Amino acid sequence: MPHHAVHRLLRPLLMWRARHVSERMYMLLLSVLVGAAAGLAAVLLKTSVQRGQELLQGGISEPSRVFALSLYPIIGITLTVLVTKYFLGGQLNRGIGPIIYNTAREGSVVPRSKLYSQLITAFLTVTFGGSAGTEAPISVTGAAIGSNSGRVLHLDRRRRRRLLTGCGAAAGVAAIFNSPIAGVLFAVETILLELPAQYFIPLLISSATATVISKALYAGQPFVLITTSWPVNAVPFYVLLGLFTAVFSVYMIRTYHWFEKFFERWPGLDWRKVLVGGTLLGGLIFLFPTLYGEGYNTVQLLLTGHPEHITDGSIFSVYQDDNPWLLLVLVLFSLMLKVVATSITVGAGGNGGMFGSSLFGGALAGFFFARIINLSGLIHIPEVHFVVLGMAGTLAGVIHAPLTAIFLIAEITGGYALFVPLMVVCSSSYLITKYFEPYSIYTRKLTLKGVDVYANRDRGLLAQLDPRKLLETDFIAVRPSTTLGELVEIFRHSSRDLFPVVAAGGRLLGVVSLDSVRDALFDDAHYATTHVRELMKPARGIIGPNDDLEHTLSLLDRTGAWALPVCEEDGRYLGFILKSTILVRYRRQLIQESEV
Repeated sequence: MPHHAVHRLLRPLLMWRARHVSERMYMLLLSVLVGAAAGLAAVLLKTSVQRGQELLQGGISEPSRVFALSLYPIIGITLTVLVTKYFLGGQLNRGIGPIIYNTAREGSVVPRSKLYSQLITAFLTVTFGGSAGTEAPISVTGAAIGSNSGRVLHLDRRRRRRLLTGCGAAAGVAAIFNSPIAGVLFAVETILLELPAQYFIPLLISSATATVISKALYAGQPFVLITTSWPVNAVPFYVLLGLFTAVFSVYMIRTYHWFEKFFERWPGLDWRKVLVGGTLLGGLIFLFPTLYGEGYNTVQLLLTGHPEHITDGSIFSVYQDDNPWLLLVLVLFSLMLKVVATSITVGAGGNGGMFGSSLFGGALAGFFFARIINLSGLIHIPEVHFVVLGMAGTLAGVIHAPLTAIFLIAEITGGYALFVPLMVVCSSSYLITKYFEPYSIYTRKLTLKGVDVYANRDRGLLAQLDPRKLLETDFIAVRPSTTLGELVEIFRHSSRDLFPVVAAGGRLLGVVSLDSVRDALFDDAHYATTHVRELMKPARGIIGPNDDLEHTLSLLDRTGAWALPVCEEDGRYLGFILKSTILVRYRRQLIQESEV
């Protein structure tokens, strides 16, 4: 829908707000509307993917099934690339990372194209069996709904747009799993990163609204497990599972970004990506059909206590009865290769995320760990418990969101019976993973590009200021041949007491300050014989035009200067940056960020 059409549609809301409602109530109302819209988007995508997969797989005979499943993802990736190239201008910007960047560095302004681009491309990719989840595209769509609602309604204060962006992202996750608390925590831990306590209410309202919409219009849920207790003697194994999922999380993060770099050798929408990626993905799915699509059917088999059916439909199914260890081998390969399949899906041009893949891989990791312990004869532990604990531990490590993982699993298991084991596994997995991988799978690429979204607030505010706009250029430049008498005349007509000394080509040679030549000013006998070259001093420090302001302030403090010259790499003088100017602009930015 065009921007002006949306504005006309929402104009009555703007007028009603101005006449009848307070600012706080207005934001609560908007959180309901954003939650409802994000919930509808989630239901639309989930329903479309489910119906599409049923249609594609309904007419396949069992002997041809494994071949069809290995070909469908290639078709889906190809269609996604075609849509991206011819209808989206070649720009898709997949995943949560760009939303984190939009929120942290661009005032929570999310491109309008994300209102529909993520839904369309994720539908094509996942419906045809692309090995990725729909959680990230739905969350991104929700964030786009919130951000663009704020823009259309002229919410000029950055924090309000940021809040609505978070409301949309939270609502998207909440609608997928019918988990409103997990949705809120996901938005806070991964996208907003920090938020005043009073803004949790709009987030909760938005998530709850999306959950109600999802429950009313879509009866399905990815997986459900109802449990009532956990064995105390299994606590040491919960700790070991936390260690196991941490190692697995580090492996997933590093593997994902390795493949990301691998596909960057073909920039843009290069058809070689589709050919190479589609062939690799098709081969993996041919060998391991569990890698097809999101993989939640496999997770549900584990939760219902039927892991033996994991091999159904694979080329190894005929050996299942003869070799009980074959199941563990297939589970091991599936959990190790899921991140490879997801990376190939996204790298080749498809759309999806690692949220669902983390849950899938974690479920298999938990089952593998528990089955090995049970086969050892040391102790018998409930495998279904370790399936959900593995999901939580892996999710906590991969996206660096332990609270999201804890409450997501708590909500989908029908209560808090596993709350203590969840805390043990998630906290240990998160802490160990963060030690080896300080940045999550969403923020690692941003960090490598020099964008540290976890930097403290002062750094974040300074990063939003453009050094070139702080440049003071009204300092009068003098030449080294300028006489003392000429310098005195310049002093009389200048509002500054600092003067750059530049050569004929504009290169900075030094500086002259009023304080440094004060004694010479009264020696008028030398006005014609003393030159600036004899009076100038080297600058205490020189700043480059692209130096960040944190470095500039540090240099100002170290040198004790109130102003420092800015020069190009070749030494050409551009102007001065003043400490007072930086602090005034910083204070302005701080006030703007703090407005509510």
